[in-house]
Amino acid sequence: QVQLVESGGGLVQPGGSLTLSCVVSQFALNDYTIGWFRQAPGKEREGISSISNLDDDTYYSDSVKGRFIISKNNLKNTVYLQMNNLKPEDTAVYYCATVRDWTVVAGSAASLVGSWGQGTQVTVSS
Repeated sequence: QVQLVESGGGLVQPGGSLTLSCVVSQFALNDYTIGWFRQAPGKEREGISSISNLDDDTYYSDSVKGRFIISKNNLKNTVYLQMNNLKPEDTAVYYCATVRDWTVVAGSAASLVGSWGQGTQVTVSS
């Protein structure tokens, strides 16, 4: 069974940085494109970034472009989301997921996601 486990969330001040990790098991990173989504209280789940299993091509939503960086280490079966210059509006539960391709993330098409991690809370507050 495909499993994804996120970690690295926490409380950070505005302007600060955090790096989230998504460790995958029961499959290899070259089997699936991995996407990051987030969900703030009272809002729908939003797709923010992805990294392709085929060519490592990356996607970023406008809300995080220029501030977040997605990367992966195939040997460690881990995908990272480096988050810089964090803002209060970045406060949300962050999820990694297996997706068909970047369009699922770009369209925030949560119903098309294969498997989800359990999520990790990120709170940006002074």
